[in-house]
Amino acid sequence: MQIAARDAYIEKLEAKVSMLEARLAALEERLNQSSKNSSKPPSSDGPDKPSLPKRPPSGRKPGGQRGHKGHHRELLPPDQVSHFEHVWPDRCGNPDCRAELPGALRTEVGDPIRHQVTEIPPIVAEVTEWQLHCQQCPCCDYATQAELPGCVPTTCVGPRLQGIVAVLGGLYKLSKRATQDLLLNLCNARLSLGSVTACERRTSDILAAPVAEAHEYVQDQPVLNADETGWREARKRAWLWVAVTGLVTVFMIHGRRSGPAARKLLGRFSGILGTDRWCAYSGHLLRKRQICWAHLKRHWLFFVERGGKAKAIGEALQTETDKMFEMWHRVRDGTLARSTFQAKMSPVRARIEALLAEALTCGHAKVASMCNEILAMSPAMWTFVRVEGVEPTNNGPERALRPAVQYRKTSYGTHSGDGSRFLERVMTVAATLKQQDRNVFDYVTEACERSLNGLRPRSILPHGHVMSPKALTAARRALATT
Repeated sequence: MQIAARDAYIEKLEAKVSMLEARLAALEERLNQSSKNSSKPPSSDGPDKPSLPKRPPSGRKPGGQRGHKGHHRELLPPDQVSHFEHVWPDRCGNPDCRAELPGALRTEVGDPIRHQVTEIPPIVAEVTEWQLHCQQCPCCDYATQAELPGCVPTTCVGPRLQGIVAVLGGLYKLSKRATQDLLLNLCNARLSLGSVTACERRTSDILAAPVAEAHEYVQDQPVLNADETGWREARKRAWLWVAVTGLVTVFMIHGRRSGPAARKLLGRFSGILGTDRWCAYSGHLLRKRQICWAHLKRHWLFFVERGGKAKAIGEALQTETDKMFEMWHRVRDGTLARSTFQAKMSPVRARIEALLAEALTCGHAKVASMCNEILAMSPAMWTFVRVEGVEPTNNGPERALRPAVQYRKTSYGTHSGDGSRFLERVMTVAATLKQQDRNVFDYVTEACERSLNGLRPRSILPHGHVMSPKALTAARRALATT
């Protein structure tokens, strides 16, 4: 009787130990996750997370090496120089002569050595006071008050200053107090915090139309990459979404990380979509998707860290992936023909898919589950091989989101829907103009000036692009519902 009770108790303890060991392994697995072996963003890595292995020292001194081509600041052409200063020698440079050189009869030998110095003159905000006089009519004694001309702002901030305030907050991520302090110290422009907020709100309204056009534009492109990151709006969880094409990038802040949110971002887009494996994009046709290989490489490292059979499979997957990227870089550099690349990728694809199938019986449940999910999306792994213009990674959107992540860590997101609209519109304008090598300050300032004159801001779409009537109507409808 006692022996049976003891055996039952031991069996119970063994089951509990097994459960605790499994729980401990799961917790350690979660604790060891980082941006190197999972889909977690780099911003989530703490200082205790291991970094990538350091390269062995090369033995060379830091800096440019002997014989390398130098990079020097190019001189501006004469038409971009504000003024010229001519300097002539006053004495002969020959130590045996040292005679005074005549100033009246200068004879130049060769071209002068050019040295340019760039300086910013003292900046002082210019304040214009409009005095609206009242005049009495000599005929009827009626007193008439003058009105502001139509081109004069009814607020205390001019269009250039308004544009600077908006760009400092939306692009350079300065807080309202930092913007206020910078303008005061830089050019003695005194603005209240309320004025800074008002400038951002007015600029947001001005930029709504060109941003709506940009949103319609990306939906008509053949290739688009999308991503999302966590956000805060009004102290609640939200998400910042981004869609990147070759010349236009659009941002959207939404309260959900879901399929409906993805569909709102993508609209009618039906081209090739590059993303990670997040299920919100599953509504897009699998044969028209490209999942990110940078994320897959992190999964292979996760396999290696599990040990056993999963480790061997992960190492083999890393080897095949490295071969793939080596060939892909040659294709991108023009040293390998795409047809040759496609032929060489056929056996690589077969080996990778065979390794993933082998991992289904590796003895590690999470590795097997992950490989099963990846195999189900196998057609979306190889779109970049068959379709030109498709990248194998989703680095474009991740780079576009990086400044916003830095902003989120200092501002904790946006505090209202209006703040979210301002930020997504300014980020859209800034990222798009940067892709097209256009000046953001100049564009936003001109948009504010045109608004004063009752004109619509210019488009941020690539020069020469004309929107179809259907897309233009959709953009106007989107603007009307904003």
